[in-house]
Amino acid sequence: MSILETIKREERKLEKQLHELQKRIGAVRAAGRALGNSAGGEFRGMKKRALSAAARAKMSKAAKRRWAKIRAGAKKAVS
Repeated sequence: MSILETIKREERKLEKQLHELQKRIGAVRAAGRALGNSAGGEFRGMKKRALSAAARAKMSKAAKRRWAKIRAGAKKAVS
């Protein structure tokens, strides 16, 4: 088998794969259009969750307690 025949066979195989991928892309786009605006456009991210001041303070205190426990363990390990 010559190199030219091998290259042409590989080219046909790649063109077939390209055609299959284009069909799949078309199907995904059609599904997006079917879902409407909720699936279209770019990613907008999630809304930020609003926390009350009390909840933020509670989280802060808990984090400080966790770090204090870690620091206390580190001091014991050094000693």
